[in-house]
Amino acid sequence: MSSHPTLPDTAQRVAALLQQLAHDHRIVMLPETGKTSAEAAAGLGCSVAEIAKSIVFRRLSDNAAVMVVASGSNRVDEAKVAALVGPLGKADAKFVKEKIGYAIGGVCPIGHVEKTVMLIDQDLLQYAAVWAAAGHPHAVFKLTPAQLIAMTQAPVADIALRAT
Repeated sequence: MSSHPTLPDTAQRVAALLQQLAHDHRIVMLPETGKTSAEAAAGLGCSVAEIAKSIVFRRLSDNAAVMVVASGSNRVDEAKVAALVGPLGKADAKFVKEKIGYAIGGVCPIGHVEKTVMLIDQDLLQYAAVWAAAGHPHAVFKLTPAQLIAMTQAPVADIALRAT
């Protein structure tokens, strides 16, 4: 396993995971923060919709982390997610760090410290490539929607809030 001395520790952990998965794209460090989809898209020169943002909830029945990997342009419909996984509560920064292993703003879809219930926004499938957080607010990596599905083993679902 090669080290990536220029990356923060959590991003190094993601880089090692990507290397184990034989992933073909390196982690990119954004000069400005990528805490929001808009900030990440501006730094990468892509559309906000091509950012695969990770939203974490707390499942009320068992206190499990529930992660939705959504298109950056979508708002997550909590009722749709709850219909698939059970009633949800808010996940604060401490819960996310304990259950997932990353700080909010850099939550990666892989490499979680505990088993995570996951869903992938079906709207991400329309893009040739998307960008996901790599464990740090400035770190991202590029992947195809098919690679995201393969890496996470998460089902694809309609989770976006739609205007009525």
